[in-house]
Amino acid sequence: MLSAIQNYRQATPDLATSGQPREDQLAAIAAAGYDLVINLALHDDPRYSLTDEPTSVRSLGMDYIHIPVAFAAPAADDLVLFLAAMAEARGRRVWVHCAANMRVTAFLGLYWRLCEQWPEDRAFALMHEVWKPNATWTAFIESRLASATASSPTCAAGGT
Repeated sequence: MLSAIQNYRQATPDLATSGQPREDQLAAIAAAGYDLVINLALHDDPRYSLTDEPTSVRSLGMDYIHIPVAFAAPAADDLVLFLAAMAEARGRRVWVHCAANMRVTAFLGLYWRLCEQWPEDRAFALMHEVWKPNATWTAFIESRLASATASSPTCAAGGT
């Protein structure tokens, strides 16, 4: 069932990513032992969101974090919130999704590069499996990488 979720990727043993899961797929995520869902998509487009995802996720016994990232305008503050959420999620089974797994794979690439100090090619390998970032996302990624070399990123608990 998990493999049927749009752009599903098992990133690490305790971290999976995807596009927007359906209600029945959220139940499969819970049944697979995930206990936290992080959603980077917006809640305002019924084509790419559920009616009440926070309630659905919590009713299945999982925690829910929503960091709405505008696809056309990703912001540095969104990334800071994501890095903090990932730091707080250490030791948990985490499912991160957005509408199509594009925002997620870009943010995870930045997380792995900035907080885990993975080499850039390894950090962004998952993203390159899913998509080739457009000019907006390429500029965003480059700016976050450049600013991190000038000052330390917000990686609340350091690397794993």
